[in-house]
Amino acid sequence: MIFVEKSVIELSLSQEPTDIELKKLKEYFKEMPIAEILTGLKFAKNRWAAKDAGTLKVGRKSMIQKEVHSVTSEQAQWRLKNWKMMIANYRRRGYSYPTISRIKKILVQKSKKKVK
Repeated sequence: MIFVEKSVIELSLSQEPTDIELKKLKEYFKEMPIAEILTGLKFAKNRWAAKDAGTLKVGRKSMIQKEVHSVTSEQAQWRLKNWKMMIANYRRRGYSYPTISRIKKILVQKSKKKVK
């Protein structure tokens, strides 16, 4: 017969968990390796901090908006003329080709707008 010693952890929480939440926490800690739990908690903490600070921007849409939101018509035209260099720059930053394609689509629209 093999006996496995159970570890007990005491936590200070910001709010009282419900019975369902406690059950889920116990299930996660029982099934998952500690390293995975810590990685997930670190990610969740960083995400929560960014959300709390109002700086959370996720997904392709926000990446595209970050690139094109303040681009003038002249800047859009220059970027399109030097598109191969822009692709290399975007790829270096880790953007996928579909994301780059969406950026180009918006730049084309902005380049056609009349300058006031």
